Amino acid sequence: MADSLPTEFDVVIIGTGLPESILAAACSRSGQRVLHLDSRSYYGGNWASFSFSGLLSWLKEHQQNGDSAEESTASWQGLVHETEEAIALRKKDETIEHIEVFCYASQDMDDNIEEISALQKNPSSVTSKPLDSVCLSEETNSLHVTSSETPAKDTPKSDEEISLEVTDVEDILAEEKYCGDKTCINTASGGDKDENKPIEEDNTDQPKRNRITYSQIVKEGRRFNIDLVSKLLYSQGLLIDLLIKSNVSRYAEFKNVTRILAFREGKVEQVPCSRADVFNSKELTMVEKRILMKFLTFCLDYEQHPDQYQAFVHCSFSDYLKTKKLTPNLQHFVLHSIAMTESSCTTIDGLKATKNFLRCLGRFGNTPFLFPLYGQGEIPQCFCRMCAVFGGIYCLRHKVQCLIVDKESGRCKAIIDHLDQRINAKYFIVEDSYLSEETCSNVQYKQISRAVLITDQSILKKADSDQQISILIVPPMESGTCAVRVTELCSSTMTCMKDTYLVHLTCSSSKTAREDLESVVKKLFTPYTETEIDKEELTKPRLLWALYFNMRDSSGISRSSYNGLPSNVYVCSGPDCGLGNEHAVKQAETLFQEIFPNEDFCPPPPNPEDIIFDGDDKQPEALGTNNKIMAKPDSSEENKNPESPENHLQD
Repeated sequence: MADSLPTEFDVVIIGTGLPESILAAACSRSGQRVLHLDSRSYYGGNWASFSFSGLLSWLKEHQQNGDSAEESTASWQGLVHETEEAIALRKKDETIEHIEVFCYASQDMDDNIEEISALQKNPSSVTSKPLDSVCLSEETNSLHVTSSETPAKDTPKSDEEISLEVTDVEDILAEEKYCGDKTCINTASGGDKDENKPIEEDNTDQPKRNRITYSQIVKEGRRFNIDLVSKLLYSQGLLIDLLIKSNVSRYAEFKNVTRILAFREGKVEQVPCSRADVFNSKELTMVEKRILMKFLTFCLDYEQHPDQYQAFVHCSFSDYLKTKKLTPNLQHFVLHSIAMTESSCTTIDGLKATKNFLRCLGRFGNTPFLFPLYGQGEIPQCFCRMCAVFGGIYCLRHKVQCLIVDKESGRCKAIIDHLDQRINAKYFIVEDSYLSEETCSNVQYKQISRAVLITDQSILKKADSDQQISILIVPPMESGTCAVRVTELCSSTMTCMKDTYLVHLTCSSSKTAREDLESVVKKLFTPYTETEIDKEELTKPRLLWALYFNMRDSSGISRSSYNGLPSNVYVCSGPDCGLGNEHAVKQAETLFQEIFPNEDFCPPPPNPEDIIFDGDDKQPEALGTNNKIMAKPDSSEENKNPESPENHLQD
């Protein structure tokens, strides 16, 4: 199929991250001919989600990336005319570094591992969950938000839906260490020595816990959907509004985040958010409840009372809170669990963040946040699906070798792909990681420290339900460090296997990810191997598996920082460190309006009766810029919704 691609397009987009996917959907919806390419074998780029075995393959890909030699450019140089020049693109992804993996669960080598070896062993076909497996809604302008108390269901997936690579089971289950290209994989347990040791944790003081081995995690690998970037959706945020406006929300389902947690004096406790939560809280005195409600009421319309904060605009938000008669307990809740800001942020920024939190309460649940079922990686795929519906063409595993620039006009005319095919277009959108070192030589990148953990119980056990989705901000442990954001996902989010939790840790990097985050991990969790020795640590969740890595943060970089960028080439950034997706949506809308200033950004889809199916002679009424929309009916088998209790919420 790839060698028969058309050679003329309006827009060529390189990279399938969230901003690029939103732009692809917007361009296709406005009637543009869109070609959307990605050199990777999966959608989403650094926004992707993987099964457990898919994540192991992703780790191996990055290790092999560092060892791969540069390819020759001679093959495509002959396609560049004398009046043109080429801008080479980067041949390998360098946005991920300092990868370290630790396995704490016991290594049960005697377990039946036929299922592992039966997995497909093609390294080029590692994919996140495909587009067709998301849930669809028939209603317009709505979101599917399912109850967080719903137990996880087994979601059937065909062998073709997820391609995994585990090339050598013995290599994975035995102790290993990769030292190439800053990649380390360590087995923390004692291997075979620990296999036959009895587990003594079920005593009278502690509830019995299931013993989860590493081979179980690998066997149930398809139950995991592990995000490379950890984010939530603000219920009144730009992404939710865009999903509803464009009707892309019908391609996905969401769950409410059920709890906001705080870490104070070595303990994890739940933060009251709504008015009912505040007055039902046992953590606050009656006086504290009244003071907190008065302050939160002020924050909702703080702009109307400038006299109460103008004198503190140059002070930190932390100092401002001290002047509002808030107790240390309340100051901690507001700063770290409601505003979710650093202590050093300005008063205005803190008030804005608090107001944003409060105005998002109550739209879809008791907290301001939603989480997409199957992980954040679903969202880019949803927008890619919309682009494809309106005629966009997709090619994964399709490398672009260079951009062709006309010397006289300075505009980009075409790309040359890995098949030496020349493809012409009017506009080109490129994800930052594809740009060469020469183009990015003056760019100063930030870094994000990430950790992904698999644990055996929640960081705050709740008697009535173990299906909780929680977010926790851990304040800086020492001066000069950043607060760490912790998101804990239960199995009903379809991101982990039963009886486990998937925990994401994120902060701005000051060192390697492990150095930035390991102290927080040790405070909240106990490595599995240590629980057999230290009985006092059994109150903490047991850590079964951990991954640390640093990810490039290319947000906030101005266009002028890139060298020699043609006027019709636009750059999208990768994920930023923020909790929401506001930056990606703003960037996509800004670039779209810059390219097509007279077009609507992701307008609502046409009415079904206005769509012409192949073979119909009936002409629709005028639909604006795109008068004729060709579509084919989807098969009923591909679009079945999984049966689960859900709330159908409309905007």
